Amino acid sequence: MWRARAAAVCVVCQSLANSSYGIKGKSPLQKLHLVSRSIHHPHYTRSKFQRPPLRTSVQQFSSLNRLPLRKTKLLSVKYGYLSHRNFWVARLASRLLKLRYLVLGSAVGGGYTAKKTYDQWKEMLPDLSDYKWIVPDFIWELDEHIDLEKLSKALPDAEDLAKLLPDFDKIGESLSSLKGFFSPGSQGETAFRATDQGYENDKQYKKVSDKEKIDQLQEELLHTQLKYQRILERLEKENKELRKLVLQKDDKGIHQRKLKKSLIDMYSEVLDILSDYDASYNTQDHLPRVVVVGDQSAGKTSVLEMIAQARIFPRGSGEMMTRSPVKVTLSEGPHHVALFKDSSREFDLTKEEDLAALRNEIEIRMRKSVKEGCTVSAETISLNVKGPGLQRMVLVDLPGVISTVTSGMAPDTKDTIFSISKAYMQNPNAIILCIQDGSVDAERSIVTDLVSQMDPHGKRTIFVLTKVDLAEKNVASPNRIQQIIEGKLFPMKALGYFAVVTGKGNNAESIESIKDYEEEFFQNSKLLKTCMLKAHQVTTRNLSLAVSDCFWKMVRESVEQQADAFKATRFNLETEWKNNYPQLRELDRNELFEKAKNEILDEVISLSQVTPKHWEEILQKTLWERVSTHVIENIYLPAAQTTNSGTFNTTVDIKLKQWTDKQLPNKAVEVAWETLQEEFSHFMTEKKGKEHDDIFDKLKQAVKEESIKRHKWNERAEDSLRVIQHNALEDRSISDKQQWDAAIHFMEDTLQSRLKDTESVIEDMVGPDWKKRWLYWVGRTKEQNIRNETKNELEKMIKCNEDHAAYLANDEVTTVRKNLEAKGVAVDPCLIKDTWHQVYRRHFLRTALSHCNLCRRGFYYYQRHFVDSELECNDVVLFWRIQRMLAITANTLRQQLTNTEVRRLEKNVKEVLEDFAEDSDKKVKLLTGKRVQLAEDLKKVREIQEKLEAFIEALHQEK
Repeated sequence: MWRARAAAVCVVCQSLANSSYGIKGKSPLQKLHLVSRSIHHPHYTRSKFQRPPLRTSVQQFSSLNRLPLRKTKLLSVKYGYLSHRNFWVARLASRLLKLRYLVLGSAVGGGYTAKKTYDQWKEMLPDLSDYKWIVPDFIWELDEHIDLEKLSKALPDAEDLAKLLPDFDKIGESLSSLKGFFSPGSQGETAFRATDQGYENDKQYKKVSDKEKIDQLQEELLHTQLKYQRILERLEKENKELRKLVLQKDDKGIHQRKLKKSLIDMYSEVLDILSDYDASYNTQDHLPRVVVVGDQSAGKTSVLEMIAQARIFPRGSGEMMTRSPVKVTLSEGPHHVALFKDSSREFDLTKEEDLAALRNEIEIRMRKSVKEGCTVSAETISLNVKGPGLQRMVLVDLPGVISTVTSGMAPDTKDTIFSISKAYMQNPNAIILCIQDGSVDAERSIVTDLVSQMDPHGKRTIFVLTKVDLAEKNVASPNRIQQIIEGKLFPMKALGYFAVVTGKGNNAESIESIKDYEEEFFQNSKLLKTCMLKAHQVTTRNLSLAVSDCFWKMVRESVEQQADAFKATRFNLETEWKNNYPQLRELDRNELFEKAKNEILDEVISLSQVTPKHWEEILQKTLWERVSTHVIENIYLPAAQTTNSGTFNTTVDIKLKQWTDKQLPNKAVEVAWETLQEEFSHFMTEKKGKEHDDIFDKLKQAVKEESIKRHKWNERAEDSLRVIQHNALEDRSISDKQQWDAAIHFMEDTLQSRLKDTESVIEDMVGPDWKKRWLYWVGRTKEQNIRNETKNELEKMIKCNEDHAAYLANDEVTTVRKNLEAKGVAVDPCLIKDTWHQVYRRHFLRTALSHCNLCRRGFYYYQRHFVDSELECNDVVLFWRIQRMLAITANTLRQQLTNTEVRRLEKNVKEVLEDFAEDSDKKVKLLTGKRVQLAEDLKKVREIQEKLEAFIEALHQEK
């Protein structure tokens, strides 16, 4: 186009020269206009029209007035034989044509420059297509719910927008200067002479060294990148405020549509379920997560806090703070909050008191997870952090790798940390975020060797150099930092290398101040100015974006494969269940516990259905078994040694009163409590035929033992029971013959039982009689022979005196011993007294039984108080008093049981079941077996598969 216009000018000039003045033939080339010759004719030198190099390396804008004019040598025009003629008309036409040419050229150049300026500004704007996920679907419907007029006030003013347009005043000045160029008194030769000065300036520009140009280019590039970064941060901040405003409108009823669960939350739920899944399947280790590893105090926690944009972890100076893995799920939300997986409390990360409470809670959970005698734990703490603008990903902060076990640590701390780190890094889909302290020598690093073993090709490792500000200050050779970043000093390889600054070492620094310090450092750092580091390799923000992209790329590549693996596992488990338990429903551990809980509560309620008669019979029988020995040995036998009825009754009353005050009420309460336990155990352990499920036996036994352990009888029961028992024993009046016969029957049964026990003891002392010796071919021992001879001598003594006292006198012991020595049997006096006690006891019980038979007809004499009768039946009255006291005590205890204690026991059982329901370890310990484990695995695999399928569907929808 340029050449065509120039050619047209030349043609006009030639036509004017030939036709105006009658000159025939072609005009010589030298007579053409200077501009026409230089542009149109090919043999004319054109190098002088080339533009000189610019002074700056980057020219963002351009205009015609900035271009220096080329140096042109004006040629002298020879007019030949027409020199005496004045061609003023031709000169005038030439000037007019030149003016038109310059105006047209300026218009074309101005249009081109405007278009170039527009394209440059268009390229300066960042590509926001990668941030479409930040804006939810309902943003596009804001005009229906939000007053846009109010929001328009927050947008830039027209004045700010006008600054982006070209400066029309300067353009006008340029046009004015062009106009003045052709005004009278301003000849074109003056302008062309200015090209000589521009040519001289070109020579000076060439003297500028290439190094300075490169430095200037790098400086401008760095400022441009920082400018884009600030623009992007401002846009994100505005987006946060807008998104927060929209979400807060939901509380006021403006926005009623419920938000869907985010992708990262769905993915985090799958990882939480997998953390509880049986490790024998090894499927939980194949889903991607970002594993943060590094040497102790290398800055792992600080990097994680910068990514989460909050100081959420406990701080310490040099000591180990991360004692167990912490899984942090980052997701977007209207408010910056954090919450644990097993808690509903939200910690507001914008408030310092909530941040302190969160750090304290994390530290408490870490210390609780560490077992006694250990320093670190493999138990994972799950934490969700939500906030505007957070990059969605799942990170796991691991304990720092140490080289030496210091004092206060368990001996196996180093090995335990290595095993925990390897367990997470050996996952083929895990992204390893390797943190290296830049302020220490690279040769002291331990974690790089460990990472290179787990990922030798560096296909899933991202290397991060922290504390770069200290490294630049302390390292003598900056090239060493470049070698670290490029991975030349380490045997490990990585996908990317980053350099970050996480603060000045002050724990009180805020995230915003750290960001400002980091940006300021890299803006002035020699590492960027000298191209040792690239702009995309610095700042935690770029690191966060890179890690998030890598994380989601890994998720998209592996999640479907994991879903297929769980589908196959589910099929295998379902087939195994159908083959082994075809008639049983699939109940996991929690469902089995609920079923057992209902059965136990039903059995506790069954205690209230026990009849009063059954309670009283059991209580009376058990109480007599417990106190019968005391009644016979300490009350009846001593009183029976008296000589008359008055002394007998006095002795009985005194001993009964002492017994009631000290022992009887307590014994009665113990009996009642044991009876309640036995009945409760009976209902708990009773098998119900085919419906009985032995899988609950251990659980029921544990609930029974814990409930009994917690149950305590009412303390006031003994006081009230003591009064009742004392009044019952004070009564001596037998109202009818039936009660008299019942007392005699009770006395006979008791005496016969004691006589049988006594004879059994004597038989053990003297050995078998002659019948058993002949029939069973057994013999007596030497001691049994001595006791048998002693027994025979004592029986002869009782036959001589049937009213003998209960104790042997010393002379009687000597007599028996001499008689036995005369027979050749040496015996000890203590053995004689011991044998006498059993022999006399048997004699007394036989005599009491014969007397009991005589008293069967003694009710008539009892009513007359045994007046004019040799028969005395005071022992029958004693047994009647004991029997009546037992019946009244059993009735009182039965009322306490049914009215109070059974309900209290039921309450204790409910509390125990609630405690067991919250204790997962308890349920695992008490509900065991192949059936339980198979149902538990089947439930978890189904849940994981369903959540993975839902996650994959949501992932495809997002695409």
